[in-house]
Amino acid sequence: MKNWILVLTSIGILASCSSSSVDETTDGEQRTVNPIMNNFWSIPVVQVLDGGPGRDGIPSLQNLSFTEASSVDFLDNNDLIIGIKNGDDVRGYPHIILDWHEIVNDNIGDESVAITYCPLTGTGIGWGRIIDDKETTFGVSGLLYNTNLIPFDRETRSNWSQILNESVNGDLLGRKANLSMLVEMDWRTWKQMYPNSQVLNLSTGFQRTYGTSPYGNYSTDNDFFLFPVSKDNRLPLKERVLAIINDGSAKVYRFGDFTTENVITDAFKGRNYLVVGNGDFMVAFEPIGDHSTLQFTYIHDGNSDILLQDDEGNEWDIFGNAVSGPRLGERLKTPASFMAYWFSVPAFYETDIFAN
Repeated sequence: MKNWILVLTSIGILASCSSSSVDETTDGEQRTVNPIMNNFWSIPVVQVLDGGPGRDGIPSLQNLSFTEASSVDFLDNNDLIIGIKNGDDVRGYPHIILDWHEIVNDNIGDESVAITYCPLTGTGIGWGRIIDDKETTFGVSGLLYNTNLIPFDRETRSNWSQILNESVNGDLLGRKANLSMLVEMDWRTWKQMYPNSQVLNLSTGFQRTYGTSPYGNYSTDNDFFLFPVSKDNRLPLKERVLAIINDGSAKVYRFGDFTTENVITDAFKGRNYLVVGNGDFMVAFEPIGDHSTLQFTYIHDGNSDILLQDDEGNEWDIFGNAVSGPRLGERLKTPASFMAYWFSVPAFYETDIFAN
């Protein structure tokens, strides 16, 4: 009962700043809008549900404030964080903030990116914000499909499915998102790898109880769901897994797959993958061209972001960048992949489970 009281209270707080029933036209006039528009959807419209707060009722973040990781005092070691790297620009986005805002619009180096996170499916996915040569921002529509976040872009008001990585409604229907590689790990591991990184801090401009989830113990209770979704019981429903997406299908990897080895060479749907992990993180690469002939060895010592060494003597970081050796500056191809609660992957894709 306490779970439901907390969730309902939190949804009420989020909804209090919602303007979902009105939309502003280009000439400044307001009009009433249906949160589920009547035009065509590429997903079953009867399964597109109104989550409650409405469009922008959960406010995405644009004006951002950061603190150097070595000075952060608001995170516990077990708190999860999502990270991105572009050149020398390395940034982390804590779950305790993403739980309340779900989308962060940021610029990392020369890359305009939206960090999208759905606390109901545990999915953190990075999208490029340049569409048809225009920079846009993404907001939270308040709608859900298979209990997963539906962002909208402010340039066209098209709705997008986060896990499908494509627009499912509006002018951009069928457009695929340009993906940016993210990594997810606990705060203890991140601050050891990137003590000089910039970490999104609590100065968001909003009053929220950061550190207390708006959904109670949803992330750990396998029986606790707020919205209907199909449930595949091959694994515990809320187990965190790494999903690789290929040709409309998925394959997932578990932390337990890395108890004896840290590097998995695997094939799926005609493509070859390198999946690397330990008890703290999992990442995937798709070596192609002359990268496919390299033999990789795990050399991560926990004190830096260097993850692999190959038989040419190159060293590669957790984002797939060659940081030393003859291939300095090269980058391994990354597949469409993301961390997720197990149940959310087969809700969208025919899914295989890796078996050693």
